[in-house]
Amino acid sequence: MENIRTYPQPATQDVAQQQNRVLRNTYALLALSMVPTVLGALVGVQMKFSFFAGSPFIGFMVFLGVAWGFMWGIERTKNSGMGVALLLGFTFFMGLMLSRILQAALGFSNGGTLIAMAAGGTGAIFFALSAVASTTKRDFSNLGKFLFAGMILVLVAAVANIFFQIPALALAISALAVVIFSAYILYDINRIVHGGETNYITATLAVYLDVYNVFVSLLNLLMAFSGERD
Repeated sequence: MENIRTYPQPATQDVAQQQNRVLRNTYALLALSMVPTVLGALVGVQMKFSFFAGSPFIGFMVFLGVAWGFMWGIERTKNSGMGVALLLGFTFFMGLMLSRILQAALGFSNGGTLIAMAAGGTGAIFFALSAVASTTKRDFSNLGKFLFAGMILVLVAAVANIFFQIPALALAISALAVVIFSAYILYDINRIVHGGETNYITATLAVYLDVYNVFVSLLNLLMAFSGERD
């Protein structure tokens, strides 16, 4: 009878512990990443920072170039402390970019309330969906292709609206972005839980971008529907 050679498999308990460790580290680094984001936003508001002052299209392209440069560097160094440093540098940069919409919001008499509402809504969405993603046995990996297609659609529409400046299209883009990036929170956390992502730096980057885009999109919608001028 032919011998059947068997190879040792990792214990299920060990795999679960690793996934839980990645999830905990992701949450911890995500919380830490909010510090440079807030600092960047404060600096940007004080300096009235804007990439988009001269030419919105060129500014948007420069922003994408810098952002993708950071993300490339983070991916290359994700297994070292440099990956954490680059991630925190990236979140400071994103805070600077956030200052433009914060300046616009603060132009309303209830701007502080709008910002707080957007932050609270983003937090509620994150905690609700991350709880579902980390407790359900369902695998949401099949959503990946649909969400990526939706994200590309939002990006293309956003670039087009730089030229068209159609308010209704801007609102539609923001509403769609809230849905897509909320679903991405569910998808990205679920990937960690099911072992699809084993590096907490990469995982943090993905979830951070989800949260960031939900916040920006919610704030855009709140300014459009609830903003009050003096």
